[in-house]
Amino acid sequence: MKKIISLLFICTFFLGYAQQKELSIEDAVLGYYKGLYPSSLTNLHWVKNTNTYVHQKDNELIFTDAKTNKVTSKLTLDQLKNTYSTLKRFPRIMEISSETLVFRTGNQIETYNYKTNEKVRLVSFDQHAKNTEYNNQAKAIAYTLDNNLYIGTSTNPRIEVTKHKDKNIVSGQAIHRSEFGIVKGTFWSPEGNYLAFYQKDESNVTDYPLVDINTYPATLKNIKYPMAGQGSEKAKIGIYNVKKNKTVYLTIDTSDEHYLTNLSWTPDEKYVLVAEVNRGQNHVWYNRYNAKNGEFLNTLFEETNEKWTEPEFAAVFLPKSNSNFLWLSERDGFMNIYEYTTEGELVKQLTNFKWVVTGILGFSANGKEVFITGTGTDARESHTFKVNLKSGKFTQLTTTSGTHNTLLSSEGNYLIDGYSSLSIPKNIEVVATKKLKSTSIHKAENPLKDFALGTTEFLTLKAADGTDLYAKITKPANFDASKKYPVLVYVYGGPHAQLVTNSWLGGSSLWMPAFASKENYIVFTLDNRGSANRGFAFESAIHRNLGDLEIEDQLTGVDYLKSLNYVDANRIAVNGWSYGGFMTTSLMLRNPGVFTTAVAGGPVIDWKYYEVMYGERYMDTPQENPEGYEKTKVANYIKNLDGKMLIIHGSVDPVVVPQHSMTLLQEAVKQKVQIDFFTYPMHEHNVRGVDRAHLVKKMLDYIIENNK
Repeated sequence: MKKIISLLFICTFFLGYAQQKELSIEDAVLGYYKGLYPSSLTNLHWVKNTNTYVHQKDNELIFTDAKTNKVTSKLTLDQLKNTYSTLKRFPRIMEISSETLVFRTGNQIETYNYKTNEKVRLVSFDQHAKNTEYNNQAKAIAYTLDNNLYIGTSTNPRIEVTKHKDKNIVSGQAIHRSEFGIVKGTFWSPEGNYLAFYQKDESNVTDYPLVDINTYPATLKNIKYPMAGQGSEKAKIGIYNVKKNKTVYLTIDTSDEHYLTNLSWTPDEKYVLVAEVNRGQNHVWYNRYNAKNGEFLNTLFEETNEKWTEPEFAAVFLPKSNSNFLWLSERDGFMNIYEYTTEGELVKQLTNFKWVVTGILGFSANGKEVFITGTGTDARESHTFKVNLKSGKFTQLTTTSGTHNTLLSSEGNYLIDGYSSLSIPKNIEVVATKKLKSTSIHKAENPLKDFALGTTEFLTLKAADGTDLYAKITKPANFDASKKYPVLVYVYGGPHAQLVTNSWLGGSSLWMPAFASKENYIVFTLDNRGSANRGFAFESAIHRNLGDLEIEDQLTGVDYLKSLNYVDANRIAVNGWSYGGFMTTSLMLRNPGVFTTAVAGGPVIDWKYYEVMYGERYMDTPQENPEGYEKTKVANYIKNLDGKMLIIHGSVDPVVVPQHSMTLLQEAVKQKVQIDFFTYPMHEHNVRGVDRAHLVKKMLDYIIENNK
């Protein structure tokens, strides 16, 4: 297979030299706990409606004026303990104003006046609460217990919002398996007078059995898991009136199992806006409802696409307007911003970038500019911009190459900009958004300076159709181009993920450069078509045929590796988790002889066993696309195994359920093919905590032993 390969640029960072210490794999995996990741500032916040920011140093909260960069005051833990004697450490700040500090202690939300050293308010809630969301306007906290929704206030810690005895009815939690940008299930109105919430009826969803081995004897733990092509949940949206203690539901019929998402309130609390997506996920209706009685009012606009439509952001209303709002859509091929009214008028397309907008931070004090985040022209980066709401003219506020995460002050005068790149561990600056002047407030040292680690370089390769593919290659310390090195290809490759970023370590986990130097390996990663932040055409090219183009692009990377004189082309291994597990097994079995060794964690083996919301977006249903499902089924290729393959799965994985790996093992036995398997008892989709060091050692030992 002949490919055109180009090297866009190489960005090299030196982490160490020959005589320095070796970084163990265990220390690398547990690096966050061992101080091996760049330092930062904790409890970093803007004080509301001021140009002052705070951060914690040791047991002090330090207040700094952004304009002068001078410390204006401090609040110590001892001062706090005069009022809250049981505090053992400085609490995590939830909100801070010019007088008050809001923080959580156990099952209480405390509001403390740090000017007078007095308690202002105490909001209590049930100690078993989950899915908590505090609202300072309402002076209340929403939370869930089991499948019902409650509110805690200063006078009553347990107000029932719902009281469903049927466990299939779940209120106040994220719905639709947290797709469509959904991260929570409760939505306070702007003034705190109402609480909107998601509710789902899972009666049509099949129970999936997981087993708890820590009971005597083991016990069954059923979860609700909607598999592609089967029954899904039916969603509702409730509106709870805090003063009247009454709930109404929006008049939406979801008997067709369509999706409700991107819920937002109008600033005057009169209306709720909801994006409704058909189950086929190729049609969006953006609808307005009356918040008082739940009645449908109008459809503001519709969006359709022959592949999929995926709204991911709620409406953001313009300052001092109850009618005009900003909406993010990739209808023109890239995520851009559009201005609409609540009557459905398209005022204008505000941005027309050929790169991806990733969010809206807020507005300037005069309401004339909006601050947004996006990749900018290099999809491997993340930056912040200000855009004139009238003209669409924009200015990039973060100018250093890298990945920036920013916090905007209330009035938009300043940004706190934390960023890193291949050569910068972590810098934090305060940026004046008008004068574009930056002031450094933190500069992390290289935490790996004492260790012998090699270099990471960025590459750009060409796909078969000429598309740029971004990759990175990590070489060991004491790299010698005259030698031959084995390779580990680390892969993910699925939507909504990006592994090659201009950030510290290039976006890699620390164990990767540690492994490269400890075992004299090359580690290589490529973001194939289908991965994130490259626009709709790049991501949607995989529709209905998962694995085909992804494999083609990954093999472009392999071809590049084989062209390098210092690569041992006969010793290439592949490793990945989740979608990366699907890619790992597919690469190994559909291209026998390319890789000697594969280690796949939590792999999707058969897409019909994956969840409705994600699976049907990319593959349609098994009934609609039987050929696509059959072609992607990894077990069909088990007889092609040429080399060694290890499958790893958490025993109670609720995301990629264990049935995936079991069916591959079953087919391997049927075909008389020997493969290896390891399970992590009582771990879910990701092996976390100290056990993760065991997992990474298991994977790498297997690769070292077999990639020969």
